This record gives sequence, C-alpha cells and structure tokens, in this order.
Amino acid sequence: MTTIYDFEATGIDGKPVSLAKFKGKPLLIVNTASACGYTPQFAGLEELHKTYGSKGLVVLGFPCNQFGSQDPGSNDEISSFCQVNYGVTFPMMSKIDVNGDTAAPLYKWLCAQAPGLLGSKSIKWNFTKFLVGKDGQVIKRYAPADAPASLAKDIEAALA
Repeated sequence: MTTIYDFEATGIDGKPVSLAKFKGKPLLIVNTASACGYTPQFAGLEELHKTYGSKGLVVLGFPCNQFGSQDPGSNDEISSFCQVNYGVTFPMMSKIDVNGDTAAPLYKWLCAQAPGLLGSKSIKWNFTKFLVGKDGQVIKRYAPADAPASLAKDIEAALA
C-alpha cells in the first residue's frame, strides 16, 4: 500500500526531501501561489504551523503556477515573498504542477486518495489543502476557500 512517505519532493532550495522524514506526523499539504486572492492564507497556514508544529503537525507548501499564472516567480523569489510578506517558516517546496501530464506524482496520488467535488481527480485552484494522518494516508481534502483556521479541529484529531 502506498503512503505519503513513499514520495520525495524537492525543497525550495533545490535539495531533495524524502517525505519519509515526516513519518508518524500529520501533514497539511497545500498548493500555494504568491499573487492569488487566497494568498493571505499564508498567514493562517503559518499560524497553524506555530500552533501545532511543536505537537507534530508539518505544513508543506507547494508553489504552483497552473492557475491564472499566479506564481510566475523563481523558487528564490517565491521563498523571499513568503518570508517577507507572511513570515513563513514552514517548509516550502520547489514549484510544481499539480494537474495534467506534468503533475507531480505526489499530487496525482493525493487527488486519487481524496477526490474533489463530484469525484474530480484534479485540483481546481490554488490553496487546495490535504490533511494526511500519522499513518501516511489522506484524511481529508479542503477547498481553496476553506480558511486554515477552520481546519483546527481536524488537525487536533489527527494529532491525537
């Protein structure tokens, strides 16, 4: 059986990140963008990281430029933007595609595990969120409009 821990990502610094290093911790995985109406959610994601990170939650941001070209910058520019504007300290990964033939294998798996509305296997927009349990399996998918703070109860249950 495949779990989140079978995947590897690339950090925003270009270094490989084995998701196995997060084994036993719940993950909140989010496709992000720097110039989207939902971009202010970075503040809420950082708040979740500060509140629950010491208890085991890992927030992972995956920049994506597939929706309205709302994250056209380089990884360095994205990293700087997130830190300067939102004080982001949670791990950011290198920019990826989340849909189509070029979608990252991780995102193909996430979408298959937790389809969207009407069973859709694609990501509809920036800031779609996936909560993954300590066992490496997807617990729930959240819509872009779902504010990070609204996930608190589910995160607390995943940490329990």
